[in-house]
Amino acid sequence: MSVSIKTDREIALMREACRIIAKVHEDLGKELRPGMSTLDVDRKAEEMIRSFGCVPNFKNYNGFPGSVCVSVNEEVVHGIPSKKRILREGDIVSLDMGCIYKGYHSDAARTHAIGEISEEARLLIERTRQSFFEGMKYAKNGNHLHQISNAIGDYCESFGYGVVRDLVGHGVGSVLHEDPQIPNFRQKSRGIRLRSGMTLAVEPMVNAGTWEVDWLEDEWTVVTRDRSLSAHYENTILITDGEPEILTLTEEERQER
Repeated sequence: MSVSIKTDREIALMREACRIIAKVHEDLGKELRPGMSTLDVDRKAEEMIRSFGCVPNFKNYNGFPGSVCVSVNEEVVHGIPSKKRILREGDIVSLDMGCIYKGYHSDAARTHAIGEISEEARLLIERTRQSFFEGMKYAKNGNHLHQISNAIGDYCESFGYGVVRDLVGHGVGSVLHEDPQIPNFRQKSRGIRLRSGMTLAVEPMVNAGTWEVDWLEDEWTVVTRDRSLSAHYENTILITDGEPEILTLTEEERQER
């Protein structure tokens, strides 16, 4: 496994790619309404990303047709945008996307409520987000990668949730998916030692039911096997000697911390 340590120049470019995708997430989240198709969401996302002079890094990635993965309710990740899939009051929808700025990638995901949602759904979204920050307590130079995994998994499982095991986080930089893989559930090994300059995409995918998932016939969309709700929260982070720098938070999100 070769894990890249970014130079100051590379980090500066990634900061900008991440600042842009954080802004796109913020603006796109405000646009979501009942009656929109997931294709409408995708078109808005691509337009926003390109307005910053960036390229949507998911579009045509390994054949994926959209600029953003739009996953509704029991869809965990990789939902393909469609004019036939309409957002409805009470749905939850996960948006996963990134952009390329001067050759460097960002990657982030948020789960949103469409109108009024159930208390079960609200708590799932809130706790999935918090699980990321539980992991961040260990994301610093000298610690081990799987300390992040264990903290995320233990927190989620304390509520009886299933943490997806078939999909994991990853390194990110000049390509979208770099080493290392970052599980979101407890590991037996310690994993690699974290070093300042590593850039990682940490992304808990959490199901209200069991951790088991299936792939639909489109070979992209991942759904919960028991069709329970699923939430997704992801940021690109930079490992430092102290607290991790979370690159894909808006100012408003930083203040909420």
